[in-house]
Amino acid sequence: MSDNNFSRRRFLTGAAVVGAAGAMGVGTFSSCASGGGDTSAAGVSYDWEPREYNFPPMLDEVPAGAELKAGIIGCGGRGTGAAINFLEAGGSTVTVTALGDVLKDRLDSCRDKIKNEKGLEVPEENCFVGFDAFEKVIDSGVDIVILATPPKFRPEHFAAAVKARKHVFMEKPIAVDTAGVRQVLAAAKMADNMGLKVVTGTQRRHQHKYQSIYKELANNSIGRLVSGEVSWNGGQLWYRDNNPNWSEMEWMIRDWVNWCWLSGDHIVEQHVHNIDVANWFFGKHPVKALGFGSRQRRPTGDQYDNFAVDFIFDDDRHVLSTCRQINGCSNAVNELFHGTKGHSFTSQGGTAKITDLQGNELFAFEDHDTSPYVQEHKNLITCIRQNIPFNEAEETANSVMTAIMGRVSAYTGKQVTWDEMMNSDMKLGPDTYIMGDIGFIKNASVPVPGSAD
Repeated sequence: MSDNNFSRRRFLTGAAVVGAAGAMGVGTFSSCASGGGDTSAAGVSYDWEPREYNFPPMLDEVPAGAELKAGIIGCGGRGTGAAINFLEAGGSTVTVTALGDVLKDRLDSCRDKIKNEKGLEVPEENCFVGFDAFEKVIDSGVDIVILATPPKFRPEHFAAAVKARKHVFMEKPIAVDTAGVRQVLAAAKMADNMGLKVVTGTQRRHQHKYQSIYKELANNSIGRLVSGEVSWNGGQLWYRDNNPNWSEMEWMIRDWVNWCWLSGDHIVEQHVHNIDVANWFFGKHPVKALGFGSRQRRPTGDQYDNFAVDFIFDDDRHVLSTCRQINGCSNAVNELFHGTKGHSFTSQGGTAKITDLQGNELFAFEDHDTSPYVQEHKNLITCIRQNIPFNEAEETANSVMTAIMGRVSAYTGKQVTWDEMMNSDMKLGPDTYIMGDIGFIKNASVPVPGSAD
């Protein structure tokens, strides 16, 4: 079994010699210094950096084309939801022909919902159960693979789908550890070389209001970004109490959002949405993190239920990241960015606006957005049918690694750098998967900051 100790010294042990520190780049947006800089009140000069948009076509209706067949790998709530979203996005021009999961009751539930809501019967012979179900779905003749298992399994499934030359929709996060991020990065480059289209579940990039705010920032509406605050502070997520009829592995998979090796902790699994917006709007990832966190009320698993992280960029700009999953507290799911000329504000399901330094509103997005859960599938289908290059995997890997860096800093109480993370050999969870007792829970513990080197 892989080590689950999160001491700073331990996660750096055996640092990889692959030279991966700079492998993730800064995203797909090109940038250059404009030469004419704004000056902050502190006397620091900031040059505004114009950037290209590079958005996929945001069509209300997908273009006509040959029928696209999708296979679903991971048939829980998100996998079932993604299947319905895909069918809504493509209408009669798409179909779901294969399902795979390690738990038969989840597969049956997904199959029933697709039939009841969309009138579509997935053939029994294309329904696969077990840890090898992903291989059978990929080999079943599908054009698109939808990956929605617990995130730990995502890198292996993505690599297999790309090797088989399948287009991919994969839910965020795309990994939970450095080993997984590296596997995704390698597969992403292979997908580019094959001309495959890849959309991830960071759906804010597929929302008109977020794209509109990005365009305003790219057009110098608030000047150079100076700092930011990103938050996902909400209530407790679901959990599953253990059942004596379940094996250890079955309980952990049924309770996956509460176990770090399966979900990455909620700073990675959920808050990556907001962190991704920060990386997107800044056009780069941070290079250091100093984080805090604790466990107050979580009933199962080995994770924290709150984090606060100071992310520091290579030019000494900062983004404050906060996330919490505790009932009865003040909630906020939003992003706020400060520029030399004004501020931008975006929130989940709510406002998107630009103000000047005095708080006067300069721009507000008022049009109704298509559901981003549907729009991201429309964008994937459109890019496939119009052969538009599109692959979000590397950008999402950037954001996931940022979140992992914050998690490790909070767990250890130590400042962590990007280079340390990318050169570490962190690999969470068991080395082999069996639906039985894996000896993991007895060794799992909640990390205590400052307790190890």
